[in-house]
Amino acid sequence: MKTYAFKVTLAGLKGFERVYHIGAKMTLYAFHKQMRADMEFPQDQMILFKAFDAAGNVAARYGLIDLGQGTVDAVSIETVVAAGIVRFTYFYDVTNKKSVEIAFEGEAVPGPDENGSPVIVSSKGPNPIAFENGYVAYEDLPEDQKHIHRQTASLLGGDDEDEDFDEDEEDPEEEEDDDEDGKEIYDGSDPI
Repeated sequence: MKTYAFKVTLAGLKGFERVYHIGAKMTLYAFHKQMRADMEFPQDQMILFKAFDAAGNVAARYGLIDLGQGTVDAVSIETVVAAGIVRFTYFYDVTNKKSVEIAFEGEAVPGPDENGSPVIVSSKGPNPIAFENGYVAYEDLPEDQKHIHRQTASLLGGDDEDEDFDEDEEDPEEEEDDDEDGKEIYDGSDPI
């Protein structure tokens, strides 16, 4: 059985990516169920695969109900590949217009899964909900904000010099063992 690769991304963000291998006989519904489980999408929402051809035109819309080109449980991966679909916008929450982009990457080497169920072969970044809650991946930071703390740089084998670090400043990661009044509490077990 042929296996195909699809890359799932968030529009405009470099810090999120999932690559799936899917058997040709699998349906868009099987793909939807696996993405929903892997990326913790809500289970009580209407979904939609908006399909695009190589020219960027909308070629089809596949949903839980037939929108003219078939339902997600009746359309197989090989059907969309044969139709020349190169990209989807997958709305995992149609009402709130929440979506991910899915790009067809080509044929893949079949995995050990006999029936070709969708499986993640590569992953980067947290699930999309983290980005909705304000998470920003390092790759997505503006260039002027991409600096590394000097201790982190030295751990990574880089320079110990960092112009953003002031020797006289206290390290924000250091916490004091003071109580609310600012006095240390001793329980008598440790020498003073």
